[in-house]
Amino acid sequence: MRIRIIGSCGSGKSTLAKELSDKYGIPSYELDNLIWDRSAENLRYPESVRDDSIQSIISSEAWIIEGVQCKDWTIKSIQEADLIFVLAPNVFIRDYRIIKRFVLSRMGLQPWNYKQSFKNLCKMIVKWNHQYNTEEVICTINKNHKTATITKNKKQAIQLIEHHLEVVVSEIEKNFRIKQGLSKEEMQW
Repeated sequence: MRIRIIGSCGSGKSTLAKELSDKYGIPSYELDNLIWDRSAENLRYPESVRDDSIQSIISSEAWIIEGVQCKDWTIKSIQEADLIFVLAPNVFIRDYRIIKRFVLSRMGLQPWNYKQSFKNLCKMIVKWNHQYNTEEVICTINKNHKTATITKNKKQAIQLIEHHLEVVVSEIEKNFRIKQGLSKEEMQW
């Protein structure tokens, strides 16, 4: 299964990706970790390294990719995804999560991928939260002939994934029955 999770800062992308990864045994990837070389502050990987990394991930059988980015270099992850979720909780819930993460990481109580600064906090709240253009993201997904499911929380996303898996399994069983010439009753274990 290939899942793409998109949303503003503080929307719950990383939390959902980790939970899904743990539950289904699918590796998850943060797009930020393909952009930023964490060995130094404000050091980006060369675009060629970033692009090779995402191509390698997308080429694998199963993945969960999460990030705010919905740009040219991430389009293939949208095109190849089986499921696409756009997380859109209330803006004030996202503000709270961003501030909470900032405080906990600055106090050393929650590890984070990089050192949180006040400048970064402001950028996350303003640019990557309040100014995040969800409609543009949906438009990009639609232009690539895909459908996104907009959810307010991870519970909705998990329910939709479980429904998707039930449909897939049902379809596999149906195709197997047809191929083997078996009735539905004969398929029961």
